[in-house]
Amino acid sequence: MSHFDSKSFLQQVTRAPGIYQMYAEDGKILYVGKARNLKNRLASYFRSSNLPIKTQALVSRIAHIEVTVTRTEIEALLLEQNLIKALKPPFNILLRDDKSYPFLHLSDHPWPALGIKRARHQRGPGEWFGPYPSANSVRDTLQLLYKVFQLRQCDDTTFSNRSRPCLQYQIKRCSAPCTGEISAEAYAEDLKHARLLIEGKSHQVTDLLAEKMEQAAAALDFEKAAHYRDQIQQLRQLQVQQDVDTGVGDVDVFALVASEGRTSISLLQVRQGRLIGTRHFNFENPLDASDESTLTSFVAQYFLTRTSLPPAPEILLSHELEEPELLQAALVEKFGFKPRLAHRVRTQRARWLELAMTNAEQQLTSHRNKEDQQLKRIQDLEKLLNLDKPIQRLECFDISHSHGEATVASCVVFDEKGPRKQDYRRFNIEGVVAGDDYAAMNQALKRRYQRIKKGEVPLPDVLIVDGGKGQLNAARSLLEELDITGLQLIGVAKGTSRKAGLETLFIETPDQAINLPGYRPALHLIQHLRDESHRFAITGHRQRRDKARKTSFLEDIKGVGAKRRQALLRHFGGRKAIAEASIEALCQVEGINRALAEEIHATLHPN
Repeated sequence: MSHFDSKSFLQQVTRAPGIYQMYAEDGKILYVGKARNLKNRLASYFRSSNLPIKTQALVSRIAHIEVTVTRTEIEALLLEQNLIKALKPPFNILLRDDKSYPFLHLSDHPWPALGIKRARHQRGPGEWFGPYPSANSVRDTLQLLYKVFQLRQCDDTTFSNRSRPCLQYQIKRCSAPCTGEISAEAYAEDLKHARLLIEGKSHQVTDLLAEKMEQAAAALDFEKAAHYRDQIQQLRQLQVQQDVDTGVGDVDVFALVASEGRTSISLLQVRQGRLIGTRHFNFENPLDASDESTLTSFVAQYFLTRTSLPPAPEILLSHELEEPELLQAALVEKFGFKPRLAHRVRTQRARWLELAMTNAEQQLTSHRNKEDQQLKRIQDLEKLLNLDKPIQRLECFDISHSHGEATVASCVVFDEKGPRKQDYRRFNIEGVVAGDDYAAMNQALKRRYQRIKKGEVPLPDVLIVDGGKGQLNAARSLLEELDITGLQLIGVAKGTSRKAGLETLFIETPDQAINLPGYRPALHLIQHLRDESHRFAITGHRQRRDKARKTSFLEDIKGVGAKRRQALLRHFGGRKAIAEASIEALCQVEGINRALAEEIHATLHPN
């Protein structure tokens, strides 16, 4: 309990607009807020006798408040959202960072390739379509375009070096322009139709293809007519599945459902009257704020700091926002236009909002069921280990390598709600004998638990190591060396058949080996941790191995730094093509003169 002198503090607070940052005694940020009138807003925390319980918990921990005055409310709102993103205060609603959004991209090439690219800031050459709200939606669209129009998928280097059609041509997913299987005019026509389809004009494409089919049939070119017929059939299947012309143009729909301190928000993204994507967000409501306040904070944070996508011209909302004019003004400042905000709607807009509410309710129920399942698993593990305190944090370590190459250790973290992916860590293992898993595990645990000993990372209640009794003993020795106590150790050994459910668990206290029946929730929890740590380790190992294989053979060549290595790899596509390149071909790479090309060629061909 802090002893913050609110009376003295409030006497010197201005009535201007601005933001405030609340800190605990240990200097850690608790909460960031904005206010039209700083004095009145801050006074409300200390003068009200009926604050929600979580707000009371916040106030009881305040040791220090910093105030920043801004010129306008809009400036305060933008600053608040940026600080929330940067500082991640525990009493604020937090959204995870979005990746850059995916686009469909037609390359700048005489025979353009179609693929997926992400563009966080500046887009490169070529044609860009999107952004799409999710990777799944853009992948589905891409596969349809490959199937219907058979546009090329390969990179330019592969395209220029092919001498015969690839497998994609055999399965009718590419027309093989690389080997002249299609004329430039026909490929350009397919590109034209693909563009129309991407723009949502599937009926127009169908009409054009029907006309082409009739022309081909009249000219007795029945093979071409059959090709057009197949394209039309595929497009009509798509129209049956997706063509719901609602009369509503572009809208974003936000619906919020809250219960027992948990909140679920569903976002529907409607473009040209069609639902093109959905997103779902589940989080705790740290201050038990009203639904209106929570939705206001969420929408502001989503558009102002978490996405580069502009809002639709119209935003539908399940609850009326607080200070909607302020949010609109901030959106004008960031995106250059003022979207319409609406929460009382009829006809098709009401149906979109109802659909979003249904999604939010389902998400909340599903999320709660997952949490209940996780809690049952943890309680069963507590019973198995005979612990006298609840398990709040678990860590699991695994090692991955290919015959000792590019060894990576993973640490995954779970709590009573499931995986805490923001706490996952990988460790690139160095200086150990290739394939020595014990030494690798020792290094990873030492690096992790030295930080825990310094108080930089919380101590878990349970530590799980994948590898059985040997790894368990190695972990125990390291913890003794670091003088770390107070956690339960478990080793997991796969059965001889390596099938799930046949694992042997080695438990430190009491020292025993057990095989749990497959129905035990505790076993399911341990399997989930083990599988997740394995996935995280092997992903990191593959990334490290692939990077090393691509770049290491060039690193010792004088004059070839990181930029030139990347230029060479971009130009030739891989190590083999670089090694086979002539001096003249090497000279074609940006940044490579003839002297350097000769040096590279001599290094790669010592004989």
